[in-house]
Amino acid sequence: MAKRKEEKLFDYSLMFIVLFLISFGLVMIYSVSSYEASFKYGDATYFLRSQLFATILGLALMIAVANIPYHFWHRFATAAFIISHIMILLVLSPLGIERNNARRWINVFGTSLQPAEVAKLGMILFLASFICHIGTGKIRTGKGFLTVLAVPIPICLMIWQITTNLSSAIIIFGIALLMLFVASPEYKRFIILGAIGVALVAIIVFTIISLSHSDSLGFRSERVLAWLDPEAYASDKGFQTLQALYAIGSGGILGKGLGQSMQKLGFLPEAQNDMIFSIICEELGLFGAIAIILMFLLLIWRFMYVASNAKDLFGALLVVGVMGHIAIQVILNIAVVTNTIPNTGISLPFISYGGSSAMFLLIEIGLVLNVAKGSNTYRE
Repeated sequence: MAKRKEEKLFDYSLMFIVLFLISFGLVMIYSVSSYEASFKYGDATYFLRSQLFATILGLALMIAVANIPYHFWHRFATAAFIISHIMILLVLSPLGIERNNARRWINVFGTSLQPAEVAKLGMILFLASFICHIGTGKIRTGKGFLTVLAVPIPICLMIWQITTNLSSAIIIFGIALLMLFVASPEYKRFIILGAIGVALVAIIVFTIISLSHSDSLGFRSERVLAWLDPEAYASDKGFQTLQALYAIGSGGILGKGLGQSMQKLGFLPEAQNDMIFSIICEELGLFGAIAIILMFLLLIWRFMYVASNAKDLFGALLVVGVMGHIAIQVILNIAVVTNTIPNTGISLPFISYGGSSAMFLLIEIGLVLNVAKGSNTYRE
């Protein structure tokens, strides 16, 4: 009989998908932002150069992380979680940076860094370590389940209240919920949680509708009203949503062609950030939009494959956390752009403009690649 040979894997399929999304993102950022960059900064490549720098740094960090055994991060998981809290608090310090009436960044060596992105990675590391520490047996008990469920709540509240970034708080809680589901697949508990969540959302929406004529509504409540009737708020909260829908509708099946968008010419605010998917629809049409969605589905499939073949629970949970981060963010971004949910300001992973997001997403990909290398296959 031939001897079975153990081989270390490198997931080339995962790497190809990530590189494709990054490259496509850089092309779209230049296409979408060149007009605004020329108008504001006198340099059509301003946003592209900034994103390219963050991407190159992220790729270097990804390669480094991919070559460090993932168990190495087990001992630093708690420190990463604590640092995440500290960095969010630093937003309130003189290091905090305010942009577009939002204070969500800190100054680190002359560059801006978004602590919410650090918190997502910190949550993945800490929760994977914490679940492995207490064991899946205890998590299946009511007390253990509620303990793990309570872990992300403090940092979610901090992000929501300090940085007014509700979308990142939702994503972090979603990451924790998915990791908890994998560690303790008690369907009944999650069905109950889902029902409670839907009921709370319905109550909040109906309350906002009933108070729609009140002058005391906050900007988030106004966003909900604009979501329900964007035409009624066309000059304010509904403007961005309507322009995004115009872009999607005008793209048709095959689009107007790369670089031929009209909405990016000062009509659609933050087109290179949260609303880049609408410009993809306008320039590349339904065909291009579906192609990008399929690439993300392939990416999720690779995550599931790596997680199911991981050597241990810690590795599997790391991959599930990264999968949850990217999947939730993609779903929410497309839902916002298509007005399926209220506008919450969520970027499209690997494609939207944002240095902090690109860098930390690539670090997370490095973790997944290392877990994939740690899994074993055998050939006859």
